[in-house]
Amino acid sequence: MKDIPITDVRNFVLLGHTGSGKTQLLDAILFKLGVNDRLGVTAEGSSMSDYTDEEKEKKISLWAKPFAATYKSAGRNVRLVMLDTPGYADFYGQVIGASAIADAALIAVDAHAGLQVGTTRVWRRCEQLGTPCGIVLTGMDRENTDYHKALAHIQAVWGAKCVPVVLPALDGKSVTDVLADNVPAELAAAVEKAKTALIEAAAETSDVLTEKYLGGDMLTTEEIAGGLRVAVAQRKLIPVFVTVSKADLGVKELLDGIVRFFPAPSERIWKDHAGHVIETKADAPFCAQVWRTVNDPFIGHLVFLRVFGGTLKADSEIYNSTKQVKERIGTLQTFNGRKPEMLAEAEAGDIIALAKLKGTGLNDTLCAAHKTIEFAPIKFPNPVLSYAVAAKSQADEDKVGTGLHRIAEEDPTIKLERNPETHEQILSGMGDIQVDVALKRMKARSNVEVLLTTPKVPYKETITSRGEGHYKHKKQSGGRGQYGEVYLRIEPLKAGDEEWFVDDVVGGAIPSNFIPAVRKGLEEALLTGVLAHCPVVNAKVSVYDGTYHDVDSSEIAFKISARRAFSDGMAKARPVLLEPIMKISVMFPDQFMGDITGDLNHKRGRILGMGAEDGMQVITAEAPQAELFKYASELRSITGGRGSFEMEFLRYDIVPSNIAQKVVAEAQKNKKQEEE
Repeated sequence: MKDIPITDVRNFVLLGHTGSGKTQLLDAILFKLGVNDRLGVTAEGSSMSDYTDEEKEKKISLWAKPFAATYKSAGRNVRLVMLDTPGYADFYGQVIGASAIADAALIAVDAHAGLQVGTTRVWRRCEQLGTPCGIVLTGMDRENTDYHKALAHIQAVWGAKCVPVVLPALDGKSVTDVLADNVPAELAAAVEKAKTALIEAAAETSDVLTEKYLGGDMLTTEEIAGGLRVAVAQRKLIPVFVTVSKADLGVKELLDGIVRFFPAPSERIWKDHAGHVIETKADAPFCAQVWRTVNDPFIGHLVFLRVFGGTLKADSEIYNSTKQVKERIGTLQTFNGRKPEMLAEAEAGDIIALAKLKGTGLNDTLCAAHKTIEFAPIKFPNPVLSYAVAAKSQADEDKVGTGLHRIAEEDPTIKLERNPETHEQILSGMGDIQVDVALKRMKARSNVEVLLTTPKVPYKETITSRGEGHYKHKKQSGGRGQYGEVYLRIEPLKAGDEEWFVDDVVGGAIPSNFIPAVRKGLEEALLTGVLAHCPVVNAKVSVYDGTYHDVDSSEIAFKISARRAFSDGMAKARPVLLEPIMKISVMFPDQFMGDITGDLNHKRGRILGMGAEDGMQVITAEAPQAELFKYASELRSITGGRGSFEMEFLRYDIVPSNIAQKVVAEAQKNKKQEEE
């Protein structure tokens, strides 16, 4: 904002496991700042953040949402730009987008439950991005919650750099700022220990401060404050706060700490795709990145962008450097929940929404018309769950595709594609809840219902030895006949050999003008193998002989002969069925090790490695895709929602004979039914 300097802007994202109290904390902050006239509660449907019908129904956050307000700290106005994110694993894509554009992160940890898989996941995300972090302990009002035990566990897993900056009183009814001048006698020892750790962290940020501290001189208040900000920015210090949101306990101290410890946009180094440092000053060239898009039924297409540098003014022209097109913008909006606020201009650190842009979408870079700055695209996780989707009514088939594409535009972890091998429309996502929400949104907008089924496995076929194939196509039914004969050899395609078709015909046994028809016939034959009518891969075909007729030979005759000869040769070349193998990484608490490994073995999985990360067990394994279509819900059932996994395609491998026989029998049965 123009009346608040960039040094007094704090842009941060709230992260944590589902149920860790992120949204409740944000509601308490918004109430404290006067943005809301009451304390919102998710369970009661009154949360300022969880305001959509779907969120009220599920009683969890589903989308990342920006908020902005002014906070008066130490006599000056500070602009707080906040992002609330879902903790539920199905909506992790929202976390990816929001964390990619935030200057800092505040990780909520339920002091009663401790570090959970979602907490570990967002911690790792912040490590990857180099994002400065703070930790806020929530749930202190729950029975049998031990603050010191929770803090000790955090420090054991994430290190001694996690230092408390706010301590709860022994009776749990007040909190004390560690850097305050007056502290209760009961907390004197704990405060002294934490204060010493903070001063040491500040001193280590520069040689001058280190020398002064080791020389026995006291650091000034300004030196400590400056050193602590540097330490947090370098992730050498993780300040730990404590709050009880419903009782408004520790919220003010948290806000003061955010202002004190978190970096301003001018202090966080951002670079474009080419590695150039972005200038954040108000008079620098404008640049921003789209991190989320929304199809609002009333407003239309909205793009949310984070301003990284310069100033954007309403009613101006900007340049989309990703799409290389100019865009004319009208009003600038910022949102607090569902409440829009019009802005005259936006500067670094601001998160704003623009409506009615012609061609701008997710990950696009917007910049000043005379600049070509471009940010690296935000990389979102691969889906881990897929369904075959079809309209309940044949009349709605076109609407289904359009409706699902609109939903997929809003959530980059939802994918919709047509599998060319199984001819199914495949809807993929991060979990059952996410898919359920997406389909309900589509029905509400388009009044279209769909049927979900387990997708067919995209099997392939190949050969393991050489085979000779021959076919003569001869047909005479009055008038001009059809004639073509092809001899060929089929063998496994060697690694690095890019040419699968070889013309070894000599002496004009097959005239050269019919060779393209032979190749075309073979290309068609590769689409349907001899076992389960699946595409054929890694097969090399050499056509070496044949015969023709001066009058009756034609392209269609040689196409048919080539297809039949290929089937003949493939059947003799020991064909096998191939299935897709996926690589998965599963993260879960230690007590589920036996259940997880047993389940993976049952799924024909092969464990590649085991390890521990941030207090969690991690198994890397490979398993057939056929066994993993429902693994997201199965893992949730095994671990009670405390496990997560990532999955990516690895390779194709031979299907075991006992399973291959069933697949082949089913395929032949379906083929027979189709022919009848």
